[in-house]
Amino acid sequence: MSRLANSPGFASKLLNSSKMPAFTLYGSRGSTNTDRVRLTLAEGGFTDYELVLLNLQKGEQKSKEHQKRHPWDKIPVITSADGFNLYESRAICKYLATKYSFPLVPRDSDVEAAALFGQAQCVETLCFAEPAGRIAFEKFAKRSMGLPPDDAVVSDALRLVEMFFDVAERLLHQNSYMAGNDFTLVDIYYVPLIQRLFACGYGDVIVSREAVSAWWDRCVNRQAIQRIMAADKEAAVAAGR
Repeated sequence: MSRLANSPGFASKLLNSSKMPAFTLYGSRGSTNTDRVRLTLAEGGFTDYELVLLNLQKGEQKSKEHQKRHPWDKIPVITSADGFNLYESRAICKYLATKYSFPLVPRDSDVEAAALFGQAQCVETLCFAEPAGRIAFEKFAKRSMGLPPDDAVVSDALRLVEMFFDVAERLLHQNSYMAGNDFTLVDIYYVPLIQRLFACGYGDVIVSREAVSAWWDRCVNRQAIQRIMAADKEAAVAAGR
């Protein structure tokens, strides 16, 4: 297990010995699910946490210690000093945004905005993340394992992603962001997997659509997201990737 408690770029601040971090985030370098949480914390300007990186290739997520945090041997997980434990990236993001008052979730009192947020969250998870995740696994994760991609799986998933963005193109001509005209957690949810699509050579699904491309530019040019992307690039260079 490797620890990265104080590295710049991973939104962890220098913690003095008399102050415990608010919580520990267990994740992995290059994990889109971990990055979803890191981006949320960066957008909220929150730095009072420790990031512990698990080496998935070495199976550190399957240790008995980690199984106490996540019964399905996955990441990310957050654990607070008082023992509160939470897994699943979107649940973590929403919890953090609510607990620390990040301006990324509509107020419950705005019933319609909250409903549209919930709707957009379901659409991202079911209609985008599922096929995009299959592409990322086949074209990115398998490469690191030394395995060939299943081209039939990629082709089918890409067709679904194209169909998704055809619809999103129409919607984004009406709204600036996925849940309306305000940047929210839902927009953050898209960022890591779209970055993976670009890395796999499928960035054209974004840039070929005018409204989708403009939305993407608005998202990735935000200062917090730029900081995380720059830090990840620096880390990749340092690791020789």
